[in-house]
Amino acid sequence: MKKSLLVKAGYTLIACLMLSSELYAQFTFTGQFRPRLEIRDGQGTLTPEGAVPAAFISQRSRLNFGYKGYRFRTFAALQDVRVWGQDASSINRGTTESLDGLMLHEAWAEISLLDTTSAIENLSLKIGRQELVYDDVRLLGNLDWLQQARRHDLALLKFENKGWMAHLGVAFNQNGEFKTGHTYNGTPTGYAAGTNGIGNLYKSMQFLYLGRKFYSGNASFLVLKDDFSQYRMVTNANNVTSKVFDRGVWSRVTLGGYVAATVKKKIGVSASAFYQTGKDKDGMELSSYLLSASALYAAGRKFSIGPGIDYTSGGIADGKNKNFDPLYGTPHKFWGYMDYFYVADGFGKNGLVNAYVRTRYKAKDNLLLSVDLHQFSSSNPIAGSDGVQLSRSFGSELDIIFTYNMTKAITLEGGYCTFFATPTLASAAVKNVPNADRQANWAYLMVTLKPDFLAK
Repeated sequence: MKKSLLVKAGYTLIACLMLSSELYAQFTFTGQFRPRLEIRDGQGTLTPEGAVPAAFISQRSRLNFGYKGYRFRTFAALQDVRVWGQDASSINRGTTESLDGLMLHEAWAEISLLDTTSAIENLSLKIGRQELVYDDVRLLGNLDWLQQARRHDLALLKFENKGWMAHLGVAFNQNGEFKTGHTYNGTPTGYAAGTNGIGNLYKSMQFLYLGRKFYSGNASFLVLKDDFSQYRMVTNANNVTSKVFDRGVWSRVTLGGYVAATVKKKIGVSASAFYQTGKDKDGMELSSYLLSASALYAAGRKFSIGPGIDYTSGGIADGKNKNFDPLYGTPHKFWGYMDYFYVADGFGKNGLVNAYVRTRYKAKDNLLLSVDLHQFSSSNPIAGSDGVQLSRSFGSELDIIFTYNMTKAITLEGGYCTFFATPTLASAAVKNVPNADRQANWAYLMVTLKPDFLAK
């Protein structure tokens, strides 16, 4: 009897161990800790002569949970973003939600619509809060440089097979659970909304992404429609004007393509072209475009160099808005690390020409040095406050960045960037900074730790 009980107990223990091992293999538990020291002396926009530089340490802390089951997988990322010293150390935090802080960065489930015997590689539906990362992240990216990053609440239908992919995304936003109506004011709580600083989040969005991978590269086509709530300005009896949102939306459509390839194993080239039409967030007719091309030549095993150019239209002509908006991408990657263009701080409505040269030096397998030089100018004429035409040149920027992978889990990154501005950039028509210091500087040092809490 005792022997039988022992045998049953042994079988039970073995089954539990097998089950726990299976669960262990299906469950992932990772994290990210990313403190970053920044010294800002004209980052984002010029500062007046004599202004004292800013210095602070921000930190992103994430816990990532994933689970994979039969024909489904789930993922959640809990994130806290704050500046060191932002909160009192001895009392409970009592700040507003707009200061970021603790939030749910991602929370989604992906359901396979095919069984495991299907000849198609993937047909699935991904639902919930998720990052969108496509191509070079110029128009759709997770904006990972920003500590709070970017995410979307949407449903994403995915088809992938033999190098082809087709993704259909749909989003519909509301401010809360209401009894009647569905007017959306475009200002969610928790973080500053907007497409590169415009101040409004879309009420709804639909996009279709078609991609094809080749042996030497890839090509894609994107059409995206984002809808913004219509509004009107109303002045009350106290002569206070405010924005009142109405039913209906103004729709903006962006469409175009991207291609990247490697030529003779030494030259990497990429190009993109996009056009925007419809109406902008303020209801104005829209007709704008983006053109981009770049190349990077591998001069040796360690050194690469190559030119590039971006052209975005701008201005107002024939009653139409000609300003191209790079949607929900990662401007920090393309228009200079000092974030003077297409980020939070505006730079007028005249478009941008960004001519640049990139260099990459791989000193060791785990040490990369990047040096980029940008020359920025307006794509349209600029008139000063007195009506006199100004130079189109905005100035030049030098970015020097290093990345050192200490281990697979630990990365050190830092850099120094400087901007040499022209009077045009400081003028009222562009950055509008009186008595500006026309040499700006910015430096940072960042540590990224990505622990795998279940690693054996």
